[in-house]
Amino acid sequence: MQGLERVPATDNEKTEKQPSKNRRTMNILNNRNKRTSIFKAVALCLIAAMSFTLVSCDDDMDIQQSYPFTVEVMPVPNKVVKGQTVEIRCELKKEGDFSGTLYTIRYFQFEGEGSLKMDNGITFLPNDRYLLENEKFRLYYTAAGDEAHNFIVVVEDNFSNSYELEFDFNNRNVKDDDLTIVPIGNFSPLLK
Repeated sequence: MQGLERVPATDNEKTEKQPSKNRRTMNILNNRNKRTSIFKAVALCLIAAMSFTLVSCDDDMDIQQSYPFTVEVMPVPNKVVKGQTVEIRCELKKEGDFSGTLYTIRYFQFEGEGSLKMDNGITFLPNDRYLLENEKFRLYYTAAGDEAHNFIVVVEDNFSNSYELEFDFNNRNVKDDDLTIVPIGNFSPLLK
């Protein structure tokens, strides 16, 4: 094979066979740039997620403080004579409990004369509020006359919820000397 001589390789052929120092440096820089941009993208996603979480949250927690309640009363006598004391057993029934809830009690007598006392000895004055310390309590009504006695007892909480009880003794329309049955939730006297 004459005439064919080996010709030295050109610069392009040299770079194709073995990478040059510049090309290796470029690959290292490209890999670093890729890692940096991936890191930036992940950091941006985390910052976006955190800001979305913080912005979407409401600082005010919705805590229910006001719960409805009722007062259950045991049956009471229908008739009362002058000087007689009637015990009224009551129990506060709450649908929920919030530690900051306070209950007060007051009464107003709109017919007859008498006095109402609490089981702890406090004598009520009409329309004055008294702190109700227990869920179970007793009221004592003492009649000062033989006429009809009508009064209301109102239990209120500090969230403007109230529950009203009405008591009626010696009503002229009642012919029986039996007890007045007061059903739970309705406190107008019913005849037996």
